[in-house]
This record gives sequence, C-alpha cells and structure tokens, in this order.
Amino acid sequence: MNEKTIAAIATAQGAGGIGIIRISGCDALEISQKVFKSITGRNISEMKGYTAAYGHIYDGDELIDSGVLLVYIAQHSYTGENVAEISCHGGLYVTKRVLRAVLNAGASMAEAGEFTKRAFLNGKIGLTEAEGVMDIISARGEQSSRAALGAMDGALRKKIDSVKESLITSAAHLSAWADYPEDDIPAVSTENLTGELKSSIGILDKLLATYDAGKAIREGIDTVIAGKPNVGKSTLMNLLSGYERSIVTDIPGTTRDVIEDTVMLGDIPLCLSDTAGIRATDDPVESIGVEKARKRVKSAGLVLAVFDSSKELCDDDRELIELIKDCPSVAVINKSDLETAIDMDYIKKNVRNVVFISAKSGSGASELEKVVSDIIGTSQLDPSAAIIANERQRDCAKRARDFLNEAINALEMGITLDAVTVIIEDAISALLELTGERASEAVVDSVFSHFCVGK
Repeated sequence: MNEKTIAAIATAQGAGGIGIIRISGCDALEISQKVFKSITGRNISEMKGYTAAYGHIYDGDELIDSGVLLVYIAQHSYTGENVAEISCHGGLYVTKRVLRAVLNAGASMAEAGEFTKRAFLNGKIGLTEAEGVMDIISARGEQSSRAALGAMDGALRKKIDSVKESLITSAAHLSAWADYPEDDIPAVSTENLTGELKSSIGILDKLLATYDAGKAIREGIDTVIAGKPNVGKSTLMNLLSGYERSIVTDIPGTTRDVIEDTVMLGDIPLCLSDTAGIRATDDPVESIGVEKARKRVKSAGLVLAVFDSSKELCDDDRELIELIKDCPSVAVINKSDLETAIDMDYIKKNVRNVVFISAKSGSGASELEKVVSDIIGTSQLDPSAAIIANERQRDCAKRARDFLNEAINALEMGITLDAVTVIIEDAISALLELTGERASEAVVDSVFSHFCVGK
C-alpha cells in the first residue's frame, strides 16, 4: 500500500451546489480529523465505513465552511485504501480553500488519474476497467456511455481472460508433455491444438473488428461536407449543428475557409468541417479555400458530398464524385423538395451510399443518420459487449493474434512443439499486457496520464 496520502478536488471546478475533496491513503482519516470537526464531537478515526458526519471545516483555527464527511475503510473503497470525501459548498474559491487545508494538514496533491491508478495497483480493477472509467467521463452519447460501462464491468477483460485461459491450458499441456515424457501424459494432437488456436484467433478477430466503430462512437469521426457552391453545404452544416454555424447566402463562394464544429448525428459524434465550394475559380482567395477542401476530402474519415437535386450535373460535380470514389462517403442529394433535374443514374453508378434530404426543412436527416451508422459500423455494434476501446488494447490484441497465426504456421511446417510453446507464451504475454496483469510501468503511467486530476 502507498505510504503517501493524496488529495484532490473530485468535482468539476466551477460554480455548483457542492464541491468534493477526495483524500486517499493510510493517513486519510487522521488528516480529515485535523480539518473536519463533527458537530457531535465524533472521532473520524473511529467512524465505520460507508458512514457520514456533518460538521465544520477548518484550516488550523480558521473556519472555512460547513459540510459532510464520508468515510470508506481500506479494501472497501474505490482505491482499496482508507478514503475520506469532504463535501463542501461548491465554487472555485471554497473547494480550493478546503483542498489547501487538507494539503496543509499533511496530504500530498494527487497526480492525474492517481486515485484510479491506486485502485488498479491495489487490485480493485484491471487496466481495461480503468480505461473504461476514463471513457465514461468523456462519453458523448448513449452508445459511448454504454460501451464505457461495459468496459468498467469487465466485458473486454472477461473475453480476453477466456482466450488467455485456453492458451495457458494448451501451453501447460505442451510443456508437461515435453518435460515429463516418462509420465502418462496424453500426447499432443497437432490437429486439436490447431483447432484451439484457430478458435482463439476467431475471438480476437471479432474483437479487433469492433475497434473502428468503437473509436467512432468514443472519439467521433472526421467528417467533411463538400460540394460545389450553393448546393446547400452550409445549410446542412447548420442543420446538423442545430444553429447558424456557417453563413448562408445566395452568393456563390461565401465559404472560403474550413468551418469546424463537433455535432451529434444521433449517437454518432461527427467532427464536422464545412469546406469551400469545389469549383474552378480565378479568385486567388477562394482558390486557396477550394484547394483546402480537396485536401480535406482526401484525408477525411467520412465525406458528405452535397449535390443540388434541382440542377443538372456539371464538371465540378463530376470532379467531386471522382474525389470521393475511394473514400467512405455519402452522396447527399439536397433540395429534395424541388423538382429533380440531377442525373441520379450517374450518381448511383459511382457512389454507393445515396440519401435525399432537404437541409432547409430538415427532412431526410434520420435517413442520413442510418446510412452514416451503416458506413462506420455502429449500427451492428453492441456497445454493452466487449469492445476494443483504444490503440493500446488494439495493439496488444493484434500482437496476440499474430503470434497465434505464427504458431499455426509453425505447426504446419513441422517445427518442434517446444518452439510452438514459446510462440503461444508470447501470445499470452500480449494478452496479459492488455489486461494489465503484466504491463510495464511505462504503459501503466501512459494510461493514467490521460485522466483528470481527482479521478
């Protein structure tokens, strides 16, 4: 257990009803006793876990505030240590003043993520559950929240554990058979071993397939609105943003730079960019915006290519269709409330996903949401199931899968079983790193460095 007792403000720093200062460590109750005086004279060190007391908060002899103290006893707290939480009146000054009193009484300032890191180091949670804690704090919608809750409940760890235990059993059988030939240990069946390894690979492949969709609901997807001038790009931007984010006029070329916003399309966060109209122009300022638009289209995770249904296709439209051929994209046929003049056969022949909308009235927005969900894979994603949530987890799972494929190739080539055992053990090590059971200090520090102070 850590000797240093840490403290930090655990609530958002700003005006609010209450502010909470969290204290964790072997001296948490003694430090609390120095700053918190119960109105009944209750001794904090003698309080049972999960009990509270009302009283006054002091810095030395100076009265700061009144509030409530909650006590959690070691092994039955979030961190696994003695924990005290002082709830005072909210506000920047008061909460910081109470924190200063706690630090003056002997606590040390907590580092980013140090409370959750202690929970991990004390065996209260695994590394994937800890990452789920961070994800739920930053969740932007229902799907990302459910995915984070699944991670906190151990959905990914349980799936990884099932693969790991199967591989450990296989490796143990191989080692025992090789090391104790005189004992009556059943011979290893290459066919059965290959089947078991392929089964593990199948589970890892399914997990790895969740990465892109999981990343999209957690972080959002880089989305570009593109099209020639006056097709309704800015109107679409404003529709998705829910307010007038882009200037809308009848004058072509109004948008000359990239206008950005993060919006929710249903439960999908879109990191949205409204770009200059793509067209041939002699205007040097507009041409810079057009070139920026072309570059954004090529690098985007998703392109909403907007076309005017009431106008025939022109060379600028055809250029855009060529640009998006190799990109995840949707042809958004705007002004669907007007008479159709656009060549739909040409668009459908060249663009896989097509949606009709009226950005002005909002009709068709739900169809756009469904198509985008299908493209990025969130429509088939069960956020409460096991999901690969970040690049660290993906790398560990991929290395484990690659080692297992290597083991199968070794078996097929007739390489000795002791060499195959070493490869399987490498796969197990990668999975142990994923769950945090054998993660290096640098990996652990990297995970918790992304947390906020106080969590």
